[in-house]
Amino acid sequence: MRLEDVRIVLVGTSHPGNIGAAARAMRAMGLERLHLAAPQCDPLDAQACAQAAHGEALLHQAVVHPDLDAALSGCQLAYGLSARRRAERHPVRELRPAAEEAAAQAGGEQAWVFGRERTGLTNVELDRCHYLVHIPTDPACSSLNVAQSVQLVAWELRMAAGAAPAAGAAAGPEPAGVDALERFFGHLEEVAGAVGYLRRQNPELTMRRMRNLFRRAQPTDDELRMLRGLFNHILDHRRWS
Repeated sequence: MRLEDVRIVLVGTSHPGNIGAAARAMRAMGLERLHLAAPQCDPLDAQACAQAAHGEALLHQAVVHPDLDAALSGCQLAYGLSARRRAERHPVRELRPAAEEAAAQAGGEQAWVFGRERTGLTNVELDRCHYLVHIPTDPACSSLNVAQSVQLVAWELRMAAGAAPAAGAAAGPEPAGVDALERFFGHLEEVAGAVGYLRRQNPELTMRRMRNLFRRAQPTDDELRMLRGLFNHILDHRRWS
């Protein structure tokens, strides 16, 4: 992992000061790619610029997206931050091990996703992430300000990137990225619905478990193409049978 390949993605941020403080935290740790998904305030508001200090340039170059899917486009991995543990729904990592795993990745862009000030990330948004990342805090006071969370993540990533060995030439094929996986999951849901499987299950929970299964497997682009070829064969067979 290279720090220049890390995106910090803020979803639905409503207070411009939080965007500015997050930019300052990023700049101090050498992260420069700020992405905003459906922000509810102006990232160039005077308060944002004041809080950003030496990170104001990040506000001017921040990329604004209509939603999280667009903000994750082109990424290889996505980590969603949440104070709430939802282990039955999403694979969970503590922050430090997650940062170390991220630093060991051979290549590709990765996103670290932070939710709204009051409500965090929804389950649907976390479905777009490979892992739910938990920052260990005092259980009696587990909630962190979004900019504080960005500061902790940026620090851990910087430390992990410095300690990680250089990627070897013998590294295996890269796993499929977020975009390819989302197309695959849409195709998988179409086939599961067409054969009647989802009618006998809880569709939302079943698809979430399937997402988790395939993300743990880390299929490559070629493997996804093979599986999608099978899906097309199944759908064609149903049309003509």
